[in-house]
Amino acid sequence: MPIDHRRAYPLAAALVLLSALASPACADRCDDLARQLKSQIDGINIGRTAANVIYLSHPATKQLRLGCTNRSVTNELFAQSSTRKPTPAFTDLVASAGAVVFTIPKQDTLTGATRCLGRMGLFRGNDIKMRFRRLDFRCTRDKSTAAISVSRSRNE
Repeated sequence: MPIDHRRAYPLAAALVLLSALASPACADRCDDLARQLKSQIDGINIGRTAANVIYLSHPATKQLRLGCTNRSVTNELFAQSSTRKPTPAFTDLVASAGAVVFTIPKQDTLTGATRCLGRMGLFRGNDIKMRFRRLDFRCTRDKSTAAISVSRSRNE
């Protein structure tokens, strides 16, 4: 029985189109997440996107960025304070953004960020790595700034 090509090609094209629409791209999810952060947290502005990183801005931070999904982490939130000892507004911003990005309660991200930032000092040093509620926190500071990075590993 011969194949009718006039019917087979449109059917194949429709199947290819449907499969492309069914799998969302990672960049679209990351852009949606940045828009969600902007709509839920006052003062956040969306900047440029480069190499799977969306740069954001907020008055309480010196630098704020959202890293998109890659091979090792699902998402990463990085915030840098303009002072060595971060203000409560900075910690609250990190907690609010972390709650939106990782879909966990704000209180859990606030507790993790506060513990991480509080552990930096004379006895433990200026580079702290810790896990809290399946999130990886890394806090660093130098002579003039403090930074926190919150991420979740890909296998969780």
